[in-house]
Amino acid sequence: MARKTFFSFHYENDVWRANIVRNSWITKPNTQDAGFIDAAAFEEVKKGGDISIKRWIDDQLYGTTVTVVLIGSDTSNRDYIKYELQKSYIRGNGLIGIYVNKIRDKNGNQSLKGSNHFGEIGKDTQGNSVYFSINYPTYDWVDNDGYNNLGRWIEEAAKKAGK
Repeated sequence: MARKTFFSFHYENDVWRANIVRNSWITKPNTQDAGFIDAAAFEEVKKGGDISIKRWIDDQLYGTTVTVVLIGSDTSNRDYIKYELQKSYIRGNGLIGIYVNKIRDKNGNQSLKGSNHFGEIGKDTQGNSVYFSINYPTYDWVDNDGYNNLGRWIEEAAKKAGK
């Protein structure tokens, strides 16, 4: 089944790493990605302020079944990442996290491992808080062979969400 997947990541710090993950995903059959934007287009979206950025995120999430948060050193401190996770939860998307800190950047450097604690992303049907760090799986791109396992992780997340 074709999966349209939203990739959430800290653009300034991790776009190089995110493109490595994305490129491994889109070379596989029956896949589509969302949430990627080039630097010039990103600057245009940012000029529109908070409302423009959230509108862009909402548009990118449309039609997706899974959201993959690529966790770098500072990802958990980004307000728009939390917004993307909250909106993904509301949509009923499957959710997974992938640590990307061991993927080398364009200069050959790795980064510090970030946190998967994004705070509350929603409420369940009983009104209990839902936390990404407690309720959703995380993987390490390098240690868990993300290149060969990303499709399986996404499919498992979709099935868990009933997609």
